[in-house]
Amino acid sequence: MAETNGNYNVIGTRPVRHDGVDKVTGRAIYGVDAHMPGMLWGQVLRSPHAHARILSIDTSRAEALEGVHAVMTAADLPDPGAGVAEANESGLQSKRYKSASLMARDKVLFEGHPIAAVAATNRHVAEEALELIDVEYELLPVVLDVREAMQPDAPLLLDDLHMDTGGELADEPSNIASRTIHEEGDIEAGFAAADRVFEGEYTMSMVHQGYIEPHNALAYWSADGHLRVECSSQGQFGIRSELADHLQWPISKINVFPSEIGGGFGGKTTIYLEPLAAVLSRKSGRPVKLTMSRSDILRATGPAPGGYAWVKIGITNEGRITAAQAMFAFEAGGYPGSAVGAACLCAFGPYKLTDFRIDGYDVVVNMPKSHAYRAPGAPQGEFAVDSLVDEICEEMGFDRLEFRAMNASEEGDLRANGTRYHCIGNHEVIEAARTSDHWRSAIGSAPGRQRGRGIASGFWMNGGGMSTAVAQLNADGTVTLREGSVDIGGTRTSVAMQAAETLGIPVEDVDPIVPDTDSIAFTGVTGGSRVTFATGWAAIEAARDLKQQMIDGLADHWDVASESIAADEDGTFRQNGETVSFKEAAGILDGDDLRLVGSATVVPEGSGNTFAIHIADVDVDLETGKVDVVRYTAIQDAGTAIYPPYVEGQMEGGVAQGIGWALTEEYVYDDEGHMRNVSLLDYRMPTTLDVPMIESIIVEVPNPGHPYGARGVGEVPIVPPLAAITNAIADATGARMRDLPASPPKVQAAIAALDSD
Repeated sequence: MAETNGNYNVIGTRPVRHDGVDKVTGRAIYGVDAHMPGMLWGQVLRSPHAHARILSIDTSRAEALEGVHAVMTAADLPDPGAGVAEANESGLQSKRYKSASLMARDKVLFEGHPIAAVAATNRHVAEEALELIDVEYELLPVVLDVREAMQPDAPLLLDDLHMDTGGELADEPSNIASRTIHEEGDIEAGFAAADRVFEGEYTMSMVHQGYIEPHNALAYWSADGHLRVECSSQGQFGIRSELADHLQWPISKINVFPSEIGGGFGGKTTIYLEPLAAVLSRKSGRPVKLTMSRSDILRATGPAPGGYAWVKIGITNEGRITAAQAMFAFEAGGYPGSAVGAACLCAFGPYKLTDFRIDGYDVVVNMPKSHAYRAPGAPQGEFAVDSLVDEICEEMGFDRLEFRAMNASEEGDLRANGTRYHCIGNHEVIEAARTSDHWRSAIGSAPGRQRGRGIASGFWMNGGGMSTAVAQLNADGTVTLREGSVDIGGTRTSVAMQAAETLGIPVEDVDPIVPDTDSIAFTGVTGGSRVTFATGWAAIEAARDLKQQMIDGLADHWDVASESIAADEDGTFRQNGETVSFKEAAGILDGDDLRLVGSATVVPEGSGNTFAIHIADVDVDLETGKVDVVRYTAIQDAGTAIYPPYVEGQMEGGVAQGIGWALTEEYVYDDEGHMRNVSLLDYRMPTTLDVPMIESIIVEVPNPGHPYGARGVGEVPIVPPLAAITNAIADATGARMRDLPASPPKVQAAIAALDSD
């Protein structure tokens, strides 16, 4: 809980979510619920191999099957690189790779890579048709480990991929797509000034976002060339843009309808099924619906990358960091584009550095193309850095919070990219952790188990970008708010609250709606912790526009100058001793036949960085290696907590996912690149039995870059858990877990290794 900064009427309160009743009663319409008359059912044929050349595809038997209306392959998708000699220079290489990931052209690069798709009268006929498609493969060597993939003699996944280092391309092709370098100061002098130098190596597994609702798409390509798509996504405008790119169709003829979304966490910000459904609809002349199975989701959508990290830190005897260095190599999957760049920016974010170097490598391997997962890249990077920080504190006898306070980044300090921090709440978060009940309490014990406590820091950059909102005044004094951000977790309410605060009316009188792409101007994706900040700002500006129009309308009605009318914070309007409420003003303006609509499109900067500290207590069974998280506290700076339940929900959700990432979740492959745990029975996400009650402590250091001080809150909660939990294991047992997840066999082996030393 937190006392909200500022004297607000709506902000900081806890209203019922606008979408709450529909969702708890089952009336909400999700993407999987979408249906159209005459709809066909689609299915996708996927590669059983992780790396192979496609020699031939014969779809004739499937096309002849009764009930099949359309069959497609990559030949039915435009080739973005056709006729382009230098794809890198033309900027088309990434589009070519994306197109090839949607449906394989000459090679398959991961198990589950789409090969063909069919549309039939029902699912059963479609599944039967897939079995009639004949594909001939030439198997190729499989590369799964990033360090092996980086070797000069490693089998190449993409013959035209040359490592890009700051715009300069390597002469020879390799599996390294790019190298990121951040460097400031004199790192050699920094390490020379240290009394002790520590370093460590760490590895992480690829993990999935684990959203409940599967990927889905319903497309109808009408006879006049207009394409309608309904799908579960985190941004209808992003889906529209990708469809226009990969179908090479005018964006003005594509309309994407956002459904409610059954989870995303970054994994639904891109296309998988939408263009396939569109092509099948165009070929069949009927609407086509595609929905993924859970095994297809795990094998063939965008998990967070695993990989390798090496970290080196120099320390004085007093506990000051003199220099830091890191190297990260992340699994991009079959095509370039891992989150290694963000790992480089975030890993040392909580710490004051003057001399540092960070290298990041984006490496292709025979796994599904990795994608965003909440603070993409930051959890992996912070796991490595804060694991080493904990080891330093243990080895040199430093208090873990005091060490962080001494070395905490603050306003004016350098960031990894060479810019400097503005107003941040890093110190305030550390102080809140220091005074928390959890930190001050005794650790306790459990019979037959060893208990330990760990802490870890977290940092996320937060985003801004373009957002649009439209506020329409209704005759009864309510406001219909159209805003372009898909709601994940309560953003309808957090955005509506800012409009209500600006207008001086109850949030219950604001009705937020998320329309299709033809019904509102562009709004960026729901991701990057940007919606409450950026779309909230758009709602504020739309409300201000509406309020001014109301003032002008009342001025005409009263035949006075607009400047003589005052608009109070409680929504009333005053002039010459006459006062009318917001509802009364709406009635007057309606009677004057004024239909007022305020609108705004904003591209705000100053999103404000966010910091967190987590405290975890674990019990370790020394015999089996099983780890139970028994107490957990998350402390986080929210700027101004616009809608506290939303902030708390984001914090709790990030912790729950982080527990899975730390202890149980991983992609398990055999030597041939086949995923061995392609169900939620075997891919072990935490359940209610694995997650303790989570205490959320909201710290408020208002962001001066926002009218109400908001900072994004959705990303940073998943950053600290990996290190906090493994540091707690080390505190309990003395065993350092350097390879995630810290599953029972690994913990058991680490404890046994200690006993044998």
